[in-house]
Amino acid sequence: MRQDHIISAKHLAREDIEAVLDRASAIADDPAAYSERHAGTLLGLMFYEPSTRTKMSFSAAMKRLGGDIVDMGPVEYSSVQKGESLADTVRVVEGYADALVLRHPSEGSAKMATEFVDVPLINAGDGAGQHPTQTLLDLYTIRENAGLDDLTIGIMGDLKYGRTVHSLAYALTNFDASQHFISPESLKLPRNVRYDLHKAGSSIKEHTQLDEILPSLDVLYVTRIQKERFPDENEYREVAGEYQIDTDTLAAASDDLTVMHPLPRVDEIEHDVDQTDHATYFQQAHNGVPVRMALLDLLLGGDQ
Repeated sequence: MRQDHIISAKHLAREDIEAVLDRASAIADDPAAYSERHAGTLLGLMFYEPSTRTKMSFSAAMKRLGGDIVDMGPVEYSSVQKGESLADTVRVVEGYADALVLRHPSEGSAKMATEFVDVPLINAGDGAGQHPTQTLLDLYTIRENAGLDDLTIGIMGDLKYGRTVHSLAYALTNFDASQHFISPESLKLPRNVRYDLHKAGSSIKEHTQLDEILPSLDVLYVTRIQKERFPDENEYREVAGEYQIDTDTLAAASDDLTVMHPLPRVDEIEHDVDQTDHATYFQQAHNGVPVRMALLDLLLGGDQ
């Protein structure tokens, strides 16, 4: 790859994305061929926010490549509680690992951290900013189910605070994709994101209702209304539960519609959808392992 660090989907060119997705496909086809690729390699995990899928899949990915992890553990049991700065912490953990994965509540934290380390650093989510590795596994899932060119995708839910949304929208500007954004007015895409997408020449349209666009979609990407991101709980209550889908909703959809979700879900996708051919979100989560294996392999200098 051309990148030393993975901080933002904005910095990923189509060739970078395809290199990761192609390597992930090769790994999925023959995982045993990669099982000792990085024996002796240590990946440092630094999660300042809760995580299930991202943290566990990075751990599984490193171990399936023959390496291992060192985990900072919960913030409340670390030296962060003593007032240690992020800059000092990454400098210390860098000495224990060959690459770092950082999740932090502050937007821009991962970019700042790269100024203090010489090993590859991967942004696993920085507040409402970016989540580029989620985007890579999302793109892998989309490519496997609908293809990435001549694509019509609807992205629904929390578009204001959703870092998975921002990352995916930026990455899709590399492909022939028509993007439709469905949200309450209060959770529309941030102005700077809309500006960047327009500047990149992306075809985007904004909607407040799903039904007007649903029949034309190849992919519906549903996101959770993120209570923890709202500065005012009353603002959250006004929109919580407003955008939900069930099998009745999907009656108007194409038979080939792929329904995705970065998870965790709350009530935005009813469980009856799980039994339909549309549901792809659990496979999407499982795809995190081969995709993150591929990314680590390329960042750490894996041979062809």
